[in-house]
Amino acid sequence: MGIGGYPELLDGGHVTAPRAAIYGLNGEWEVENHGVAPDYEVDLDPAAYRQGHDAQLDKAIEVVMQQLKEHPLPQYKRPPYPNYHEHDDLGAK
Repeated sequence: MGIGGYPELLDGGHVTAPRAAIYGLNGEWEVENHGVAPDYEVDLDPAAYRQGHDAQLDKAIEVVMQQLKEHPLPQYKRPPYPNYHEHDDLGAK
């Protein structure tokens, strides 16, 4: 949010700078000069990442699986399929 309209560099890269800020429900600037704090701290190991291990993805899966365990999705009973041909010779008997 608040970033946009910057030209592409000769090598295809980009440089951006924020042009807007956000404030929270308490009327204070939320992320000025410190950014957004992560919900979960994850140590990144460059060697493991190069081998295809993504610590952030692994943590996200761990958190979601725990949430599902604590708050399982509701189970819905499937109703019987309607028989629209109940009174003619085309429907199942």
